[in-house]
Amino acid sequence: MSRRCSITGKGVQVGNNVSHANNKTKRRFLPNLQRTAVLSDILGFAVPMRLTTNAIRTIEHNGGLDSYLLSTSDAKLSVDARRLKRRVENAKAKREAAHA
Repeated sequence: MSRRCSITGKGVQVGNNVSHANNKTKRRFLPNLQRTAVLSDILGFAVPMRLTTNAIRTIEHNGGLDSYLLSTSDAKLSVDARRLKRRVENAKAKREAAHA
């Protein structure tokens, strides 16, 4: 399983440990990934994901998973998030068609 956020696409970065003597050794900066289930009001169930804490905060700031996905452009979303966004859009369209 890759160390990549499902929403933002944030992954592992590479850099150097630099000692006091200015010796450089390679190191990895891992994203702070958490397994969580985010509730989708439109789909009606919780969607399990691996998200960075930053993505969780962003989703909460935007008022939930559905509003975050619908307000964010496809260019800024990862492939998994785009797939989920299409599911949300289709479910929203079906719900609006049923109520109309």
